[in-house]
This record gives sequence, structure tokens and C-alpha cells, in this order.
Amino acid sequence: MTKTDLQRNAGLPFDPSLVASIRVNTPATLRRAATLPARRSLKRDWQAAWLARAISVIDLTTLAGDDTEGRVRRLCAKALHPVRADILDAIGLPDLTVGAVCVYHEMVPAAVAALQGRLPVAAVSTGFPAGLSPFHLRLKEIEASVAAGASEIDIVISRRHVLTGNWQALYDEMAQMRAACGAAHVKAILATGELGTLRNVAKASMVCMLAGADFIKTSTGKESVNATLPVSLIMMRAIRDYERLSGFKVGYKPAGGVSKAKDAISYLALVKEELGDRWLRPDLFRFGASSLLGDIERQLEHHVTGRYSVGHRHAVG
Repeated sequence: MTKTDLQRNAGLPFDPSLVASIRVNTPATLRRAATLPARRSLKRDWQAAWLARAISVIDLTTLAGDDTEGRVRRLCAKALHPVRADILDAIGLPDLTVGAVCVYHEMVPAAVAALQGRLPVAAVSTGFPAGLSPFHLRLKEIEASVAAGASEIDIVISRRHVLTGNWQALYDEMAQMRAACGAAHVKAILATGELGTLRNVAKASMVCMLAGADFIKTSTGKESVNATLPVSLIMMRAIRDYERLSGFKVGYKPAGGVSKAKDAISYLALVKEELGDRWLRPDLFRFGASSLLGDIERQLEHHVTGRYSVGHRHAVG
């Protein structure tokens, strides 16, 4: 399981003036994000080290309508042994695993049984992905997932609260979901591709952290636009501002659209530059991904052997 020395985010009282004061320089944000991939090119051992770090923070995910317990067991086996043993031995990381396994509520017992406490199980909850089921049922779903053994809950916010500027309602909703999670950590999914503006992303990030979110997460992976570098920059700077305000460190999770090893390195570089090295650990950073692991494994095999293998040799499950 993920070890942490962090004090959990306890939240702060809602402050409408704080939310109203949030501003975003959109052109500057887009320029900053556009320069990152070109400025961060890693080769040989450095690239391998960063890709190994990327593996260690993956929430290996299956969220398909045709999920079965057998598929989840295979996913868990891959999570515990993400890369061929000879490759991990060659790079000096024989015990490398991913950060967690993320599944629907129905699959939590199968994941918990397969992992046997070796990795956290995260459950998507609260009417995922739309978040439009009755609120009392969303809270019950959280409680049921925690009772089934999930130690992390990925909840979806009501986008309408953001789009109508009802920040008090968003704060109250998030606070109740945080309470329903109990000891389980909560990741607040903002569905940034549906929030309209970067300013809305910044405000929603701050409100969810004020209400006690342990992580803020970009997307469900089901929207037409998921994780992007500009959105990530805005959310990371909100995390930085919140730490200055409260003293609490909050985690960040980009999800959806991060499928290539080179993209993973860009996100890790942005985390390092904006938040610092402490955020490059599984208790403060995760990739929500399924296909990303396969591409990283291909790159590591090339690093060790000098040859690229075909993608289908690195299927996740």
C-alpha cells in the first residue's frame, strides 16, 4: 500500500470572496504549456528513470461496461508486475508496481481479493461519469465502496454548480462526499472539459480543496476533452495557492488522454517545476490511465535491448 507522511487535507471554511478573487491569464497559460514538451527531452538512463517513476504513479484503470471479475484479476496481476521481470532487473527496480488499481464499485471486491493489500483499490463513485444520480444515492455508493474495501474514492462533481457559479453548493456537496468517504481518500473529478473556461477550472479546484478533497482530478476519461497541459497548469497552481493558504498538500491526477510515454514525461516535468519533487510520489500524484503502461513498457524494453517490440505484446489485461 502507498505509504505517506502527509497530514490529510482537513479543508477550510468556505470563503466566497476568495473564490471571487481568482483570476486566470489564459494566453500566458497556453504559452507556458505549449513550451513544455519542446524544453523537456530526456535520453537513455534519465528517460528510463522518469518512465519508471511514471509507472509508480499510475492508477491502472478499467472502466468498461463489459468489465468482468476475470478482467479485473488480470489487471491486478499487471499492476503488481507491470513490466517483464528481466527488464525491471536490468534497470535495478525488480519490485516496481503501479500506484493503485481503479475500477467500478461492482468490481471492488474482486480487486481487493486479487491485490490482498499490496496496492490501494480506487473506486469511481457518485453516479460516474455524469454525476447526475440522486444525491443520497451518490453518498450511499461511496459508503458501499468503502465498506467493500476501497481505500480511495474518485467522485464526480455536479458540473452545473460550476457552470451556474453556485460555489457554495459545490462546497457543500464536496464536504458531504468527503465525510461519506471516512478514512478513504477522496479524489474530486472536475470534468474540466465540460467546465467552459480555465477560470472555472481554477475556481472549482479551489472550492473542492476548501471542502477537503485529498486529490483534484481532471476528468472521468469519458469527456470529449480530458487532461491537457493548460488545465494541468491551472490546477497545479491552485494546489500551490491552497498549500500557501492552508498548509495542506493536495494531490493531482490527470486522467484521460495521457497514453504515450513522452506525454507522461511532460506531465511529470510540469509537476516538478510547479509543485516540486515531493509531488512526484504516489500519495500526491497519479496518472489515470490504461494504455499508458503498455507504451512505457515498450520504451523500457527498447532502453534495455535496443529493440522496439510491437504494441500488442504489452497488453494490459
